[in-house]
Amino acid sequence: MTQAYEIIEHSYDVVVLGGGGAGLRATMGMVSAGLQTACITKVFPTRSHTAAAQGGIAAALNNMGDGDDWRFHFYDTVKGSDWLGDQDAIEYMCREAPAAVLELEHFGVPFSRTEDDCIYQRPFGGQTLHFGKQMAHRTCAAADRTGHAILHTLYQQCVKHSAEFFVEYVALDLLMDTDGSCRGLLAWCMEDGTLHRFRAHRTVIATGGYGRVYFSCTAAHTCTGDGNAMVLRAGLPLQDMEFTQFHPTGIYGAGCLITEGARGEGGYFTNADGERFMERYAPTAKDLAGRDVVCRAMTVEILEGRGCGPNKDYIELQLSHLPREVLETRLPGIMETARIFAGVDPTREPIPVLPTVHYNMGGIPTSLHAEALTLDKGDPDASVPGLMAIGEAACVSVHGANRLGSNSLIDLIVFGRAAAQSAALGVRPGDRHPPLERDSEERALARFDRIRWAQGPRKCGELRLEMQRTMQRHCAVFRDGPLLDEGVAIIERLAAGSREDLGLSDHSLAWNTDLAEALELDNMMTQATVSLHSAVARTESRGAHAREDYPARDDANWLKHTLAWLGEDGAVTIDYRPVHLNTLSNEVESIPPKVRVY
Repeated sequence: MTQAYEIIEHSYDVVVLGGGGAGLRATMGMVSAGLQTACITKVFPTRSHTAAAQGGIAAALNNMGDGDDWRFHFYDTVKGSDWLGDQDAIEYMCREAPAAVLELEHFGVPFSRTEDDCIYQRPFGGQTLHFGKQMAHRTCAAADRTGHAILHTLYQQCVKHSAEFFVEYVALDLLMDTDGSCRGLLAWCMEDGTLHRFRAHRTVIATGGYGRVYFSCTAAHTCTGDGNAMVLRAGLPLQDMEFTQFHPTGIYGAGCLITEGARGEGGYFTNADGERFMERYAPTAKDLAGRDVVCRAMTVEILEGRGCGPNKDYIELQLSHLPREVLETRLPGIMETARIFAGVDPTREPIPVLPTVHYNMGGIPTSLHAEALTLDKGDPDASVPGLMAIGEAACVSVHGANRLGSNSLIDLIVFGRAAAQSAALGVRPGDRHPPLERDSEERALARFDRIRWAQGPRKCGELRLEMQRTMQRHCAVFRDGPLLDEGVAIIERLAAGSREDLGLSDHSLAWNTDLAEALELDNMMTQATVSLHSAVARTESRGAHAREDYPARDDANWLKHTLAWLGEDGAVTIDYRPVHLNTLSNEVESIPPKVRVY
């Protein structure tokens, strides 16, 4: 069943899709540069998932007097990425980080302070001095609520500059011309059920990650990768989708995040024997090794029978040896979270933890200037006119095969800022929009109707749970060929079958959460599909992608980014592009691949 829709039209210089840290930093920069900018978001901006970021934001400020330098940050990030990160992009991020953080301070972010009234910085996993010699105090923190502090401050700045917000709007699809240019997007207003056409010279995707394709994750329920799915439907590729990061410290049974800052303040892991086992896996960094290293160590301990609890299926995080003052002033949120979700008092008892999905390294391939790349013209750096991406939705790629803790927030800020600067240079305020082709809008409406009027026998929640359990089982911390192949078969059957199987009981338009969840499920299915196919294709172990049948890193054959396209028939096409091993300037030397140890 279909119907004609009245569509409300809006025209802007720039449209930003997503109201998290990246989206707000871009929006603020664009409106302050005089561009008429709309920020479209499916939740109120201060409820975006950036608010959940706890531990801090990385920048080599050297406020703790340990001699930190952005070149050390560059080295750590290249090493943390297991050499899959583009070194020119990593140089840009690390070099720009100190100025970007000081700018946040001037905007009003209430960072914790040292006795000298500088921004407080704590150690974090994989962040070192002198190219791996000792741990750095590099992560700038606002207690353990850093993301929350940054998000609220950026929203205040956007309001100050009179940015326009369209809140609780669900994006349906990009509006693409036949020449491959992006002209804006189509969105559905949840409040009154109306459809809206947003025309823009630049459309910036800042929709975050897609962690909810997994059963156990730290992501908000809104993290469904809507922007990534829209890019796939536009015939564009996603990059490095096989690399999903598991965070070492999700609360056992609940999945809620315990920040890496807890270990940065002196916490450590123990197994059932009371042993500090990380000393065996990472003799120098120990409990602050790269997240992929720590997650695999924890998993091995459990698989070899040294897990804790009656079922020997979790690890214990020890904080009780730390002074109560440290816990109450630097980790107040963790104290509360542990009491509510784990039922323990961290001043007296260990916290039961288990690796849980936390971050997606893969996403929309972009340039340093946040321009989305098309990669279909023989030019690995050809961009899509009018389309940009930033934050966890993007893959610039500064994180490569594994993101270092506290590098996500600096990624949001540095490249959100870069997107604003790029748009300010490339867009003249008030320029007229070219005539809009109707084909892409008609495709978007056909998909909307197909899902809205679905009459199948299964509810959205059933299909979503099957997808999540499949990804949790078949694309986890450790993988192998047969397990991945089985996962591909299940997901392809589920994705194809959902067209007939999905059924909605509510077909209205105003506040139809059933429809919103079905649209999100459709988005997640596409990303689960390309993630599994990308993982099958990469026959090596690198960073977060650990294959038991191919345990070694293979630089001769696999020092390259994976690209994945999804056809309308559900077929996945895989191709590759080279990793940028060159730096951006002569201020730092490129780092050739070598054995990655902590």
